[in-house]
Amino acid sequence: MSREKRINFATVWLSGCSGCHMSFLDQDELLIDLSQKINLVYSPLTDVKVFPDDVDVTIVEGAIGNVEQMELLKKVRERTKILIAIGDCAITGNVPAMRNIINNSPEEVLKRAYVETADKNPIIPTEVPKLLRRVLPLNEVIKVDYYIPGCPPPASLINYVLTEVLAGRTPVMEGKAKYG
Repeated sequence: MSREKRINFATVWLSGCSGCHMSFLDQDELLIDLSQKINLVYSPLTDVKVFPDDVDVTIVEGAIGNVEQMELLKKVRERTKILIAIGDCAITGNVPAMRNIINNSPEEVLKRAYVETADKNPIIPTEVPKLLRRVLPLNEVIKVDYYIPGCPPPASLINYVLTEVLAGRTPVMEGKAKYG
């Protein structure tokens, strides 16, 4: 029996709640099968600080809310063969993009979050990454190869898409997902 070549696999969490990563982990024992096919090279689940070169598949959760995320996402796209947007935040901006409605400047958003709503010590932290003027879905910045909708998407759908992509097939989801 020949051993399959493992692919380099990454997950990225931008502006969002981490629900998509939790749904990814909800694959339970199917993660054991997945682990036999991948090398996890970057993820919030690991302690890797720099996104590596030559990644075969990356799933990205969350919208783009700040300059650091924008830079990371561009690097991810440059270094990834297949990029999958996972969850409604990555696809539409969803909850993180709610601040777009009021069209406040990044400074006004930080003031509202850290000063006006504070019970104690109203101060804007200095370590907050520079916010973008608008929160953006991934496809407004980079090419997305596959979209998995949901808030969060079901673990079974995530597993199906990953299984198909890892096998070199195009997932067929009858209107449940879009392709880039």
